[in-house]
Amino acid sequence: MKTIPSQQINPAIFSRADQTGGQSAFRSVTLVDQIARALKDDILTGKLRGGAQLLEDRLKNEFGVSRTPLREAFRVLEKEGLIEILPRKGAFVKRISRQDIEANFPVRAILEGLAARLAYPNLAKQDIEEMEETFEYMKEAVKKEDFRGYSMYHVAFHEIFINASKNETLITHLRNLRMHTLWHRYTYQYYKKDFRNSLMIHRKIIDLFKEKKVSPEEIEKVVRQHIEVALGPFLSAMEKLE
Repeated sequence: MKTIPSQQINPAIFSRADQTGGQSAFRSVTLVDQIARALKDDILTGKLRGGAQLLEDRLKNEFGVSRTPLREAFRVLEKEGLIEILPRKGAFVKRISRQDIEANFPVRAILEGLAARLAYPNLAKQDIEEMEETFEYMKEAVKKEDFRGYSMYHVAFHEIFINASKNETLITHLRNLRMHTLWHRYTYQYYKKDFRNSLMIHRKIIDLFKEKKVSPEEIEKVVRQHIEVALGPFLSAMEKLE
């Protein structure tokens, strides 16, 4: 039977959904959530490649579940853009193309820049400390040439100021857009070539957030350009692997 990470296997476990004013809202993790997260992990880590079919009979036995929660989990992943469900054919891990990336990056650059601008007046001391701590993890990952780890910390770094934007619509759209840059193997190849420049830019982003005399528009511009400039090298990494 397929093993699901221990923090996901018990429906009674609660996950943090939101935090404002020192109080937390929680929601229970359902069986559908558990299955969707486990499959998502396999997609994000490359165990399930683009075009791979999610075979219901096999997964039903691996998870020890019926078809109903499995199909509901498929619908969750379809909404997140990770799989596509084809009538009379089944569910397949969605392929990503050059056109997908070229469409994704400019939109994400604008929205993530906006998130940084909105976050500037909201960012608390704890947020800055978390960004500093995450940046240190990024540097350690570079020293170890752990590009998968670097990618993970890079995501966490950006999520700090995205969440600080306090705009739930923006946060949701960015969560879906940013997922596409993670669930294929090109990310790690890209970071092998670009991590030094990436570190410098993220150091600058922290310093701008800490400096209370800069304009929010300046932070917006730096974050937007960081993503726009990454498009070319990212496409090159994709072409090299293909």
